[in-house]
Amino acid sequence: MRLDLVLKLSGLIKRRTIAKELADRGRILINDRVAKPSSEVKAGDILELRLGNRVLVVEISFVERFKREFPEYKEVLTRKVNSDA
Repeated sequence: MRLDLVLKLSGLIKRRTIAKELADRGRILINDRVAKPSSEVKAGDILELRLGNRVLVVEISFVERFKREFPEYKEVLTRKVNSDA
């Protein structure tokens, strides 16, 4: 499933256009690689989102609901980025 769609459907990002902008700016990594909005996300992938002075690290899994797969995140690890650097 596309990265921008995964972020929206999982609830990590409110709108798909915001997810696209973040990815275009290189602020999202999939398994330590810079991701495009159209990058394919699979179950078990680790996403790292750089949001302001926070870094959000999540592992993606998929759940079947209503005869369709929906993404969800298993674990959220948040770290602060040092603003002095």
